[in-house]
Amino acid sequence: MADCAVIAPATLDEVLSLLAEAGDAATVVAGGVWVTLTLRSGLIQPRWLVRLRRVTPLQELALAGDGSLVIGAGLSHRAVERSPLVRTHWAVLAETLADVANVRVREQATLVGNLCEADPASDPPTVLAALGARLELASVRGRRLVPVADFILDAYQTVREPDELVTAVYVPPLPPGSGAAYLKFRTRSPEDRPALGVAALVVPDAAGRIARLEVVVGAAGNRPQRFPKSLEHAQGHPFEDALLEALADEYARSVETVSDLRASAWYRREMVRVFVARALRRAVQRAGLYPGGSEEA
Repeated sequence: MADCAVIAPATLDEVLSLLAEAGDAATVVAGGVWVTLTLRSGLIQPRWLVRLRRVTPLQELALAGDGSLVIGAGLSHRAVERSPLVRTHWAVLAETLADVANVRVREQATLVGNLCEADPASDPPTVLAALGARLELASVRGRRLVPVADFILDAYQTVREPDELVTAVYVPPLPPGSGAAYLKFRTRSPEDRPALGVAALVVPDAAGRIARLEVVVGAAGNRPQRFPKSLEHAQGHPFEDALLEALADEYARSVETVSDLRASAWYRREMVRVFVARALRRAVQRAGLYPGGSEEA
């Protein structure tokens, strides 16, 4: 493992100044799960490790003025998962985080660190993209907000510049009457990473037709995938099984898939067809549009 100095700034301004000076030579540490693995394997060799533990604002979970949930960069999966605020108003996020890896990992690993790692076989980016979440990136040059859907460029690649720090995730409030669901498909052990994950958000209008629809597929390729044209064509239509199946078929035809130890590219594509339909049905049920129906597994 490479020798490096550990620096623990007390303020955000200190962190940003360090990153501006060090650039690629510095690696930020919050939970440290990904950093520990990559240091031990020699994949990264930073001169400095910049710890965030003392930067108090990054450890906070709060509501913004517009009702958005603000998740600080220092918060672990477990802290977000167990938050009564998240469980009440963003239940699909709490459910998703509760099924990431195992409790030991969730106690240590941060949600923002997970997003910055940009591992293709990861659950949170898919759900957060479907919920319309944005990331705040800060540097001495200023701040910018980037949708989670645009943050990940490829496997382990993001739009973050070396002098930038992701300070928080902003998750907008769910629209009234909406339903959201996340389903993942694992071909190995219950604690293994998924071969596929699908997040769906449905928003009905007053007549019970589609006002807004979001479907994001993760773990099938190198980044979360969404197909806006397919979703736009569904607006104004009723939530019928035939439409949901047609959307699932369109996603299966459009999605980019990869082959690895978990599943072949062909098999992933077939599972996209199955799980997009299932996730949509569960989201529709949670919106109360299938009265008396039970949630599909």
